[in-house]
Amino acid sequence: MNSIMVKGRINMGLITGAGFLGEQLVKMGVVTEKQLKEALQLQEQNLKKGKNVKLGQCLVSLGACNEEDIATALSAKTGYTFLSINDMGIDMNYANLITPETANKYKLLPIGIKDNKLIVAMQNPDDIIAIDDIQLLTGYEVEPVVVKDRELSKVLEKFSNMSQPIVVPDQEEEEDEEENTDDGISEKPAVILVNQIINNAVTAGASDIHIEPQEKFTRVRFRIDGVLHEITQQPLKLHPVIISRVKVMAGMDIAERRIPQDGRITVKISNNTIDIRVASLPSAYGERVTMRLLNRSSKMITLSELGFPESQLRRYNKSMCLPYGFILITGPTGSGKSTTLYATLAAINSPEKNIITLEDPIERRMDGINQIQMNAKAGMTFASGLRSILRSDPDIIMVGEIRDRETAKIAVESALTGHLVFSTLHTNDAPGAISRLSEMGVEPYLTASSLVGVIAQRLMRLVCPLCRKEYIISRQELLKIAPDFPLLEGEESVKLYKAGGCLSCNNTGYRGRVGVFEFLQVTDKMQRLVLDEASTNDIRKLAIQEGMITLRMDGLNKVKQGLSTLEEMLRVII
Repeated sequence: MNSIMVKGRINMGLITGAGFLGEQLVKMGVVTEKQLKEALQLQEQNLKKGKNVKLGQCLVSLGACNEEDIATALSAKTGYTFLSINDMGIDMNYANLITPETANKYKLLPIGIKDNKLIVAMQNPDDIIAIDDIQLLTGYEVEPVVVKDRELSKVLEKFSNMSQPIVVPDQEEEEDEEENTDDGISEKPAVILVNQIINNAVTAGASDIHIEPQEKFTRVRFRIDGVLHEITQQPLKLHPVIISRVKVMAGMDIAERRIPQDGRITVKISNNTIDIRVASLPSAYGERVTMRLLNRSSKMITLSELGFPESQLRRYNKSMCLPYGFILITGPTGSGKSTTLYATLAAINSPEKNIITLEDPIERRMDGINQIQMNAKAGMTFASGLRSILRSDPDIIMVGEIRDRETAKIAVESALTGHLVFSTLHTNDAPGAISRLSEMGVEPYLTASSLVGVIAQRLMRLVCPLCRKEYIISRQELLKIAPDFPLLEGEESVKLYKAGGCLSCNNTGYRGRVGVFEFLQVTDKMQRLVLDEASTNDIRKLAIQEGMITLRMDGLNKVKQGLSTLEEMLRVII
């Protein structure tokens, strides 16, 4: 066996030869001698570049085998059990017996107990030094197990992030402040718990945190990919100190518990700057808090990455490059309207254009764009702000939301006087936006003259590519569920996917979201319908005739492409 001894233990990196792992994989018939030779060459190339890449990783990257094959071979050769962390789960009572530093140093994590032995998932189960250290630290006899590298990396990342320090830039003397504040708000358990909640939310990619008092406990939920998940339950006696801690961080009045309050926190976690909007609300069992997380460091999404159907994107690009007009983006709260607006502004931003926005709040700061924060208490509303910026020579105006008749009328009139105006509206679909403007008191002739296009959108969860389950459904069965499913002539069955569940997707079966869109372009025929105050159904029929892809059709197309599941599409779109 051509293994390499380093400091008294076997090095699983296999620096110079095929080693026992390569031999075992060939013996099992998983890889060929030729594939093993190619992997060794790739490993050698990486070493020359200063990268210590394991042989198993090289084999996986070449497509010779997968991580499960590597783990199975390692288990067969070492005699240690191979198991899935995803199936077994992690008992945090035992994981917390060691520090994140120790876990990352040895690439291992205790995940449970069996027959009074500590079950430890290890990248290198033959690392005797690591096993000895863990036994000394925990007092338990260690039982190493073999797991997939990807699973172990994922849980180590989450375990480390739970203990990441939170830096609040505005609180320089935080420790002194904690010692001197009243009502027990800075008790160490509350500080640690709030830090862990925020850290875990950022790690999980949550958009919102809900801390809610119930009759017998406090519930913490995260909204991940648009769906709420219960994360933990805490004793009710901790609720007042948790809420007070959050309110101190957000600059809110901790003594006032009878009325809603708003605040803001800016924190740094692992070099990421996170803006947190905090809203408190009195409830039957005490104050509840909702925190909206906005990552300043996240990459700006472009229009082409949002998920627009190609034909609809071409039409939208044409409309947003017009010199003047009114473009609306519609959908319920949390459907990604702001993201689409920012992607649009980024696409048309240039030094030759004066772009001014009115936002409440400013969710993303953009270079080259004049962004204005609304402040209703100071009299700065969307309507008053819109009047003011018209005197600042704008070319393009973005109004965060049209909430009343006055704002709607000024926006429409601005579009008629040579400005390109973007805004959002809460309607269920694109044709409904025209009726909504009429209900708000905008005359049909103003809408017909100014409106050039309306986007309606939703966000649909993407099925996790690592654990999705393929199935074949017959034409007859599919048409019972979705009579309008886009089937080709003669297509008797379709391959679709169901959600599974793994560590990578937090056992939800979904990871990430994609936009589902419909774009209504206002043509000459459409203008006549608007002037005649036609019904929403008549407007929708004409829009479809003129090439509009509906929300439902776009969603079904994405299901057919394997991006999501039929169940998810039916959850999001009627």
